[in-house]
Amino acid sequence: MMGHAGFVLASYGAAIIVLAALIGWILIDQRIQRQALQELESRGIRRRSETKMDNPS
Repeated sequence: MMGHAGFVLASYGAAIIVLAALIGWILIDQRIQRQALQELESRGIRRRSETKMDNPS
């Protein structure tokens, strides 16, 4: 195992970096999508999934 420790540690490090980047990308995209939805709703555009019973106005 000692001969391969560098490879194993580098592999774990690369995997951690990739996972952290993916999680960061998801969180940033979530924030962007929520802002876009808020902007649409503030302009009066509603979701198609909203029924007349959900939104009496």
